[in-house]
Amino acid sequence: MSVAILALAILVLASGSFWAGRNRAEAAVDGDLTRLHSLPGYYGWYAALWATLPGLVCIIAWLSIGPWAVDHLTLATVPDDALDGGDARVALFLNDAKNLADGGIASTKDPAVSMAAETYGRFRSVGLWLTFVLGTALCLAGGGAAIRGVRPDLAARVMVERTVRIGLMICSTLAVLVTVGIVLSLIFETVRFFQRVPITDFLFGLHWSPQTALRADQVGSSGSFGAIPVFAGTLLVTGIAIVVAAPIGLMSAIFMTFYAGDRVRGIVKPLLEVLAGVPTVVYGFFAALIIAPVLRDWGASLGLDVASESALAAGLVMGIM
Repeated sequence: MSVAILALAILVLASGSFWAGRNRAEAAVDGDLTRLHSLPGYYGWYAALWATLPGLVCIIAWLSIGPWAVDHLTLATVPDDALDGGDARVALFLNDAKNLADGGIASTKDPAVSMAAETYGRFRSVGLWLTFVLGTALCLAGGGAAIRGVRPDLAARVMVERTVRIGLMICSTLAVLVTVGIVLSLIFETVRFFQRVPITDFLFGLHWSPQTALRADQVGSSGSFGAIPVFAGTLLVTGIAIVVAAPIGLMSAIFMTFYAGDRVRGIVKPLLEVLAGVPTVVYGFFAALIIAPVLRDWGASLGLDVASESALAAGLVMGIM
């Protein structure tokens, strides 16, 4: 059971409610559509909305509260001695349990983790089933009530447009709130970071090794957060990218403007626009999986030690980007 199955069920119920609401409106006036307050399609959308919104509320509620509830219920069944070590230990324990529940591996063979994984999977399965049953029942009830309420004088168009307007307002408000939340989260985490790492060490430190350990006896228990290597690496990659991008971009622009014919321009211009529209993460993925191994093998053939994570691969692909 998954949220996707509930979403598919909601889509099917909404489609059925749409056609049922539309047909009921047409049947109520014996095909004389002039007697309807709104067009028949609005009555269908009215029924579809009532068959969709309750299920969406259930999905949102599960995605918002469900994981938190399952985590706390799982931790409540774990012995206290298995969680000794503070919040970091609890987070690692829970992450191992989730990995095992999803068919992955854990960082430890602690029997308590295996038991927690079984408990986590059971609670999650029950929660998903309850969400599915409740969401489906509410959608059926909402859609059925809306279909029974269809009548010629029902202002379906007004209700549908008002609901859509409210939905758009909620989405725009959420977009603003998410942006504010991201900014506040960055500020909060930055303050926490500089409470532990002096800002002078960060700005002028010459060693970047942000790995830290959960326990004092683990390797990497003291991280180094000097940002100068990060700044230098960024400038190096940017310099390589400029060396690639400046001549190719300039020559492409001159060719397209002064030399290319209409037919060539009609082919090349859309290709360049497609390259410009490719997301940055796709270029990075391409650089890591394709360009970096090619450069490493090419360097090895020349007797050079070229690392896969070298700035050359990133700079070349970034220049094309």
